[in-house]
Amino acid sequence: MTDLVTWAELGGALTAIGSAAYARHAHPAAYWSTVGLPLSVIRLLASYSSTMDACGLTVEPSRWRVLAVRATTRREVRPVPPRRGVIRPTTTGLRIRLRLAPGQEPADVAASAERLRHAWGVHAVHVRDVKPGVVEMRLVGFDVLRKVRMPRRLDGGPLRIPVALREDATAFLRDYRAVPHELVLGATLSGKSMYLRNLLTGLAAQPVALAGIDCKRGVELAPFAPRLSALATDPGQAAELLPALVKEMKDRYDLIKARQGIAPGTPEELITSDVWGLPEDERPAPIVLFIDEVAELFLVATRKEEERRDEMVTHLIRLAQLGRAAGIYLEVCGQRFGAELGKGATMLRAQLTGRVCHRVNDEASAKMALGDIAPEAVSAACAIAPELPGLAVVGDTSGGWSRIRTPYLSLADAAATCRATAHLAPDVPALDPFRPYVPPVPVEASGPVATARPVIE
Repeated sequence: MTDLVTWAELGGALTAIGSAAYARHAHPAAYWSTVGLPLSVIRLLASYSSTMDACGLTVEPSRWRVLAVRATTRREVRPVPPRRGVIRPTTTGLRIRLRLAPGQEPADVAASAERLRHAWGVHAVHVRDVKPGVVEMRLVGFDVLRKVRMPRRLDGGPLRIPVALREDATAFLRDYRAVPHELVLGATLSGKSMYLRNLLTGLAAQPVALAGIDCKRGVELAPFAPRLSALATDPGQAAELLPALVKEMKDRYDLIKARQGIAPGTPEELITSDVWGLPEDERPAPIVLFIDEVAELFLVATRKEEERRDEMVTHLIRLAQLGRAAGIYLEVCGQRFGAELGKGATMLRAQLTGRVCHRVNDEASAKMALGDIAPEAVSAACAIAPELPGLAVVGDTSGGWSRIRTPYLSLADAAATCRATAHLAPDVPALDPFRPYVPPVPVEASGPVATARPVIE
């Protein structure tokens, strides 16, 4: 009888271990909530002081602390780790704030992130500076980029689109007010189109005029035509659309200049240098221009096409340099974007503040996107595996960078969102000649069709 009980207990233990291993691989979020979270908390509480000491994150105690310890106890006076705050569990990990000891800086904690990850048995540790003397450690329990699930609370807003998930389980926001222009690079099947879909459908729900240049005969942007205010499907149409946008930019500057006819006693809130300082009833709608496969605008075969190319590049550079104050923003996509494209390419790239680099075919392409703003991010971009489409490295001119991944969004769902939000497209008379033709929706596709049931006698 004892042997039977022993074998039954052993079988139950093996089954539990096997179930936990399967859940960790197939359902990491559920495993973290039930098993990983309690184990990591126990490890953190039990080894916090010793781990901080091993990572070199402790300092010598103050003189008053030494005197107090020696006066009240006989134990050895040990180095002091950063004071730990309350542990806050999340669905993807833990959050904990540390008050740094005198002489420490956030870079000291960030440099030990890999050691802390192994010590506490988590997938990653990310350090963020909260305020002077206080940092927040975000412990991520599993690889959140393997199966993207956006956070429930998204801090969006006007021209702030949650478009992807960061590796620290926070949402990556594409904020046009902070980063007006962006370059998105990636090889075929790397996830550029998915990034574009999420961004475009997020903007579709806002009163923003959307314009597109898709020289692949419109195969990428044509499904979103109901929501687009303008669409050019070849270089010839693009050569007509870009001057119209430049003229619209000039008209908006004239509007701002008229408001700047400052009279004595004018309130400060009425003095502005961009469209966002205008009264809401006078403010023109912002315009976001999407350019898919920008290299098609640079490639030429004849002298006449070369002249047209130079004009288009000049217009793009002017929009990139001056468009922000007029509420005109650029989203430039391509596979490569370097000096080999021709005159003006490097100058245009320098005006694109935001950079998103998906999987690329060579290191030179990654350097085109990230080499001039975050050189250490180039190796991370080159390490993206082909079996992870949508994974990218994002950076900006501040030098910071992180890995992100875009959630899956089917083309049919994105097109349906654009059809449903077509009425939100603002009226921009300058773009009316370029509005794409939208065929009427067939009756069969507009909804389920009622059919008579057969009569059974």
